[in-house]
Amino acid sequence: MRMRLMLLGGGNALGQALIRLGAEEDIAFLAPRPPEHGWDPASLTLLLDEQRPDAVINLAYYFDWFQAEGVSEQRLEQQERAVERLAELCQHHEMILVQPSSYRVFDGSRATAYSEKDEPVPLGLRGQALWRIEQSVRATCPQHVLLRFGWLLDESLDGALGRFLTRAEQPQELLLADDRRGNPTPVDDAARVILSVLKQLDCQAPLWGTYHYAGNEATTPLALGQAILAEAGQWRKLAVQAPTAQAHAARPDASEEPQHAVLACKKILHTFGIKPRAWRAGLSPLLDRFYRHG
Repeated sequence: MRMRLMLLGGGNALGQALIRLGAEEDIAFLAPRPPEHGWDPASLTLLLDEQRPDAVINLAYYFDWFQAEGVSEQRLEQQERAVERLAELCQHHEMILVQPSSYRVFDGSRATAYSEKDEPVPLGLRGQALWRIEQSVRATCPQHVLLRFGWLLDESLDGALGRFLTRAEQPQELLLADDRRGNPTPVDDAARVILSVLKQLDCQAPLWGTYHYAGNEATTPLALGQAILAEAGQWRKLAVQAPTAQAHAARPDASEEPQHAVLACKKILHTFGIKPRAWRAGLSPLLDRFYRHG
């Protein structure tokens, strides 16, 4: 790798997966420790003026965007301003910006898979913030790759998977939507995609733009929950053996979570040659890390 790569958010689950995968191929990342209050416009300006990497992978707000149950409007506004500044700095120093986004930019009103050509209409605060961030990155930093991911799964104790498994340890009804659809995407697979994109950008291929990536085989939260519980049973005896079906409309997050969140991944395949991997194959290593570290 000729490019100097800076990774913001090297301490979170996706950042760690990217560092692990890079080490296997002797690809190193500058992964600066964030200030105590997190990255903001001032600290990012100082960092990039000093370090001048060739590319910045911005996973600084990964947990809030992809794993947290909810994020305050004020916190999202702060993150929005920080990414706006980051895009300005990347444009000024002629750096590449790799910026994650999410299926949440769509409202889930169509039953067929969303492509990059579909117009985003976000429902909740997070989706709206991510859509505004996407627009500011496109407008400010021409050398960008925006990666919209599906339902990301990681091993963090307080992430979506961790919260589900913690609840499954108590004898209670575990309700999951059976009429909501999306693509589960293990964090290792998302890291593989980011690394593959970086390798081709390192060959000076100007493949800027927005791309979708999500694990192969769309499913429902109910079927995903069944698969997770079946796999988790190899590590721990859980109180809940199977989740209970519930309608999307009855779910507490129905007003902000798209009912249909399936992403079409043809563009990333045709441009970068990145093929979707089956999410089921990624469950075992994910749960292995969850139970070993947890």
